[in-house]
Amino acid sequence: MRVVTFLLGVVLFLPAASMAQGPAGVGAGSGSGRFSLSQREYQPWQISLGYQYNRDNLVGSPFNTDGANASVVRFFGRWIGAEVQVGAGFGHTGATTNPPNIKAQSVLLGAGPRLALRNKTRYEPWAHVVVGLEHFRFSQTAGVLGSNNALAGAAGGGLDILLDDHLAFRIEGDVLGSRFFSTNQRHFQAVSGLVLNF
Repeated sequence: MRVVTFLLGVVLFLPAASMAQGPAGVGAGSGSGRFSLSQREYQPWQISLGYQYNRDNLVGSPFNTDGANASVVRFFGRWIGAEVQVGAGFGHTGATTNPPNIKAQSVLLGAGPRLALRNKTRYEPWAHVVVGLEHFRFSQTAGVLGSNNALAGAAGGGLDILLDDHLAFRIEGDVLGSRFFSTNQRHFQAVSGLVLNF
């Protein structure tokens, strides 16, 4: 809950701070550092860091994990980039598993293409697909659960809201797929955080 409150504060504070820099045109000459959409340069690199919420369904009963998500994107031109993303989640399986309330930890590392609509507005929608390896570790070490690795991936998209030339706020939603225990699983992921363009 503290993480959600912090992110909400960031969302409300940063746009207000950027608008409080003065009216448009004041100090907008060369070298002033003001954010100008019409003269914006498209940066080739993006690094993002944020909060990750997952709704996982590995054991027949969905459970939630909270954690962190980071990505690095290298754009080749204005629209297309290559992305590496890593996400880590921590939670418990709840009372419906046998045994109940098992501690769960996950890490997903993947890479793939990103397509972004980089334009002259503050809003940049994008879509991506990443494929890689997911690791789940449960506090129960016997039986099916325990420490497991599987092929996994994510497909989805999001919206970057530019706060200035180099900083943006990101909202992201993905469908995750994995193949643990020789069966296919489908999960949901939501991410919010900050993006640095350089």
